[in-house]
Amino acid sequence: MKKTILDYFESTVEKYPLNTAVGDKADMLTYSCLMGKAKSIGTAIAGLSFLRKPVAILMKRGINVPSAMLGVLYSGNFYVVLDSDSPKERLQKIIDTLSPVAIVYETELKDAVDSIYSDSIKIHINGLDTVDEVLLGEIRRQMLSTDPAYSIFTSGSTGFPKGALLSNQNVISYIDWFTSCFDITSQTVFGSQTPLYFSMSVSDMYASFWTGAAYQMIPKEYFTFPIKLVEFMNEKEVNTIYWVPSALGIASKMDLFKYAKPKYIKKILFAGEVMPVKYLNYWRKYFQNALYANLFGPTETTDICAYYIVDRQFEETETLPIGNACKNCRLIHLDENNQQVADEMIGELFVSGPFVASGYYNNNEKTKEVFVQNPLQSQYPETVYKTGDLVRKNKYGEFEYCGRKDFQIKHMGYRIELGEIEAVFGLVDNIGITVCIYDSSKDELILVYEGHEEVQGILRETADNRLPHYMRPDKYFEIDVFPKNANGKIDRKKIQKIITNR
Repeated sequence: MKKTILDYFESTVEKYPLNTAVGDKADMLTYSCLMGKAKSIGTAIAGLSFLRKPVAILMKRGINVPSAMLGVLYSGNFYVVLDSDSPKERLQKIIDTLSPVAIVYETELKDAVDSIYSDSIKIHINGLDTVDEVLLGEIRRQMLSTDPAYSIFTSGSTGFPKGALLSNQNVISYIDWFTSCFDITSQTVFGSQTPLYFSMSVSDMYASFWTGAAYQMIPKEYFTFPIKLVEFMNEKEVNTIYWVPSALGIASKMDLFKYAKPKYIKKILFAGEVMPVKYLNYWRKYFQNALYANLFGPTETTDICAYYIVDRQFEETETLPIGNACKNCRLIHLDENNQQVADEMIGELFVSGPFVASGYYNNNEKTKEVFVQNPLQSQYPETVYKTGDLVRKNKYGEFEYCGRKDFQIKHMGYRIELGEIEAVFGLVDNIGITVCIYDSSKDELILVYEGHEEVQGILRETADNRLPHYMRPDKYFEIDVFPKNANGKIDRKKIQKIITNR
């Protein structure tokens, strides 16, 4: 009986030991080599005698990161991949929440690891080559399918990131659907765009480890030089991609396929933000026989809870549906009184089933807010995740995304709480209240502040030093006095109108 991620991975290694498992610009690992590296890392961590504890990974994106992720699992603990480009302040907040027993790192990031205040044991990935099969075997016998596998930190409204905790069973249930739905096999070659601290990476990486497919990590800089991007895809014979729409949009904006085309592409999956139909239609023009699918879901549902395989033509003025529930996943949409609404009415999306995370690590308050008892029944315990996403059904019976219930948005493929951005600027001396507005039509973050234009320099410097690139405002807008509503609170809707009309 397979009960953990490692059971599925080792079954694949047994079948396809010499298949390419992971690759990047510079190197690759076969499945056999990947397992060997993972076990050596797992042995080093297991020697610390911790079980089911968080282990942080701070490394540049490359083939060593999946080795470390699997290594942590072999040690009987769960991993958290940190963004190596994230500001120190944000990394420190995550470390403070986690209190990891160890931090796995590589030479390039030694200074970054040393600058983080933590009692964690530091484990350098280089030179680890000892495997203790007896120790690893003892740990495996103690593992449960419900044990945590990893945590992914998303933006928090109070300025503190929160870490969704996913179990082995979450991943097993989810990947069972993903590989079956999209016919992922040992012949699949993924061209991965997403970083490994982002939930979308769960889909293509673990789908590979389930089936013997190749997981090729495309260098981030190639999306700035699209010809190199296509060259990489052709060199690696990439036939399946799962990207955020803004990455797919590069081809459309530059009319890339007039000059160079991926030769092997068969499946084009996308998620993370709204997919403009003009981008989709550009790809469909050049790859008419490819499969296209719009995937939708938050980190708290492992990655995806709804999907739509494109089966008809869309005009550029139309919006793609997010489709229907994945297999072994239930979607309901409710009104403000937690009552089920008619299909054509807008309601909040709730998700139940084995894709749903355990909650947030070391954050019971936030967990209780959104991981709740199913409001439609009280006869037995049934936890559902309250997504905050607004949806309705169209005439085809497909869910359509209608926006966020709160101030959380999706920008550049990342789910962001606007309050976290505002909280960062609120800590700066001589700067008063700031309001962050999202212009969905232009996919832009706009920071609105009271004061004079000269303050912008301080604001931009603060953004560069304290926020990840995807959370930095695209524009800065000064305002004399913030408009207030009847309750004396800042009126965000009026601010949005002021910006729109200016």
